[in-house]
Amino acid sequence: MNEKINEIIEEVKRVIVGKDDVLREVLFTILAGGHILFEDNPGLAKTLIARSFAQVIGMDFKRVQFTPDLLPSDITGTYIYDRKSGEFRFMRGPVFTNILLADEINRAPPKTQAALLEAMQEKQVTVEGETYKLEDPFIVIATQNPIEYEGTYPLPEAQLDRFLVKLSIGYPDHEGEKEILRRRISWMKDEITLRRGVQKDELLKMREEVEKVYVEEDVLDYIVRLVRATREHIQVELGASPRGSLAILKLSRARAYVMGRDYVIPDDVKSTARMALIHRIILKPEPWIRGVRPGDVLEEVLRKVPVPKV
Repeated sequence: MNEKINEIIEEVKRVIVGKDDVLREVLFTILAGGHILFEDNPGLAKTLIARSFAQVIGMDFKRVQFTPDLLPSDITGTYIYDRKSGEFRFMRGPVFTNILLADEINRAPPKTQAALLEAMQEKQVTVEGETYKLEDPFIVIATQNPIEYEGTYPLPEAQLDRFLVKLSIGYPDHEGEKEILRRRISWMKDEITLRRGVQKDELLKMREEVEKVYVEEDVLDYIVRLVRATREHIQVELGASPRGSLAILKLSRARAYVMGRDYVIPDDVKSTARMALIHRIILKPEPWIRGVRPGDVLEEVLRKVPVPKV
């Protein structure tokens, strides 16, 4: 399967330049069966990354632009009257897909966010008392813009916690940005169609194999000590919950699998802890005012918590 994984990454790299680490983190999350929150500035290829992975993995892809007037039914679907049959028929919304891009998710009102929350957590939607199961896999890739706050509805902690990871892309370096321009010239158009690297059923098989990756007792202990250290840190108001521990477990197993191992090592834990926990930590007001951020706390925790010798 590792050859297939390399094919996925290499194909997506045809359109995403110089962001290999981010692409691997997205793949870890997809293999772990989790949802992704991108928080970054506009124009940094968040939508392109989501669409590219959907193409290469052979998944259905839909995009919803979140706005203040977006209704829950705009996501889940609604009943419409069928004149021919004389009955109401359920019209499925965009949530019935494999990869849903929720663009600028924090612009939607809380009621609409709650409708998406049920889909993310329960893999189902409820409309007029009827429950409809979503197809497996179902992955939400949401984006939010960190520089605009007017007309937005900040995601509640409960919904942030439903995202397995929080990622940022960042600007390309000088050579990377030049390469983007070169590729645009060679393509002679804005977008290209990527080749399908795996089928949907192959991805589901990979996810089953990730669940078989072995985790030693000392590594489990290391995960728990890291998460508990976020709760006990002097600058933290609210540390990561056990859902944070589970997130690290899932991601570290996925990373081990991508790296060609059937067992987890401490480096897998260290490499995935930041993206699993950074949105699960709430700082006290004083450190925040002084410019301390959750990432700074996590770096300190990762330095101080002893690494097991496995």
